[in-house]
Amino acid sequence: MFFWVLWNNTWDMTMWLYGLIPAFLIVVLLDKASSVFKGAKFTPSGLFYSFVYIFVFIFEMIKSNIDVFFRVLSPKLPINPGIVRVKTTLKSPMGRMILANSITLTPGTFLVDIKDDCFYIHWIEVCCDGDPEKATQVIVAKFEKILKKIYE
Repeated sequence: MFFWVLWNNTWDMTMWLYGLIPAFLIVVLLDKASSVFKGAKFTPSGLFYSFVYIFVFIFEMIKSNIDVFFRVLSPKLPINPGIVRVKTTLKSPMGRMILANSITLTPGTFLVDIKDDCFYIHWIEVCCDGDPEKATQVIVAKFEKILKKIYE
């Protein structure tokens, strides 16, 4: 609904209903068919940590944008690209999906593959000598600890 309102750029309630009715029908009809939302905590603390997550994600995205910007402008282009394996302890499908999307949307990282509890990520600056535990702390930990409070 949020994106429907943004795309239509209107406060007309009729237009809101044109978006609300299909959205409601989709949720009702596909609720049982989708296992993605299982484990989500629809509580005040879950809502609070959802907002915290949005701010943490925006902060990390801005920080990564600035980092990539300066790497591109540098005459020597200081990059050390490679694929690293990181582990996640998230069990919730929704939590894992949000984590994967957050990694991909953050400049300098791109999720390549998921196998069991491991994510394979292309990273613009591989540090930590490819150590999965250190890479997990650098890439995943800041997102994962908040997602655990929301989805597990």
